[in-house]
Amino acid sequence: MSFNDSVLICDEVDKVLEKILKENGLQVTYEPEITPEQIKEKISQFNIVIVRSRTKITKEMIDKAEKCKIIARVGVGLDNIDLDAAKAKNIRVINAVEGAMTAVAELVLGLMFSLARQIPRADRGIRNDQWLKKQMLGTELKGKYLGIVGLGNIGKRLGRLARGLNMNIIGYDVVPIDEEFAKDVGLMKADLDTLLQSSDYISLHVPLLDSTYHLIDAKRLSTMKKTAKIINTSRGGVIDEDALYEALKNGNLGGAALDVFEKEPATGHKLASLDNVILTPHMGAQTKEAQSLAANVIAEKIIQILRGVI
Repeated sequence: MSFNDSVLICDEVDKVLEKILKENGLQVTYEPEITPEQIKEKISQFNIVIVRSRTKITKEMIDKAEKCKIIARVGVGLDNIDLDAAKAKNIRVINAVEGAMTAVAELVLGLMFSLARQIPRADRGIRNDQWLKKQMLGTELKGKYLGIVGLGNIGKRLGRLARGLNMNIIGYDVVPIDEEFAKDVGLMKADLDTLLQSSDYISLHVPLLDSTYHLIDAKRLSTMKKTAKIINTSRGGVIDEDALYEALKNGNLGGAALDVFEKEPATGHKLASLDNVILTPHMGAQTKEAQSLAANVIAEKIIQILRGVI
């Protein structure tokens, strides 16, 4: 079966996506640097729009999308798409949560190791002709309590990796937690506040919604162990960054690692002035394997929707 639908790809994606779509007869326009104004001008011509995180699909764009059937995000989060506007026009919105699962979980693990052993600070020291060995007394991950907030695909993958390091896993989610997974990793279920108070490391894996905006605020940060370390690879707005800065600066929290920020790109961020913080540029899904898998997933989902399978 071949399709004649037109596709606009608005961001840089793995080439396999365009290849699969073209093989199925779709007409693909690839414009990875397209601007919001250009999208508004062109979106009425396309049946399918594909984005990553750079492009935001607004209500104004969707109102102009007269032929659009599908909006696809080659990634996990959907906060850069106006879901209400899409729903009002009966436009299917899909993502590729399967693609980023391992990449994000492995980044979290890397950030945990980096926090535990102060690896970035040690590297900076050598580069600045400083031998900081005596200041590099770290801790091991073995035996520590890891609190995972949000146990979807990524949270569960992280739990399995951490269990392999003999960490103790505490989990919280607003939806029922997979019982088989809980049994496999020896998960201790807890409410959010208990998790925050009990964990040595906290990793956040929740979408950005009204209910999760500043989920980790000054009050909740104040209940955490002074040695605790928090990692956020989900969405920037989940943590109150000003409150986090104060907690870290005043010694009320052991450390933090952020891959996502309320405003991106996060250049000139005040958290960068602190030694107990690691900052990375929203690179959780930035592996060759994850980008290829996400592109494949989106391509296959689009074809299945057009065939009426899903």
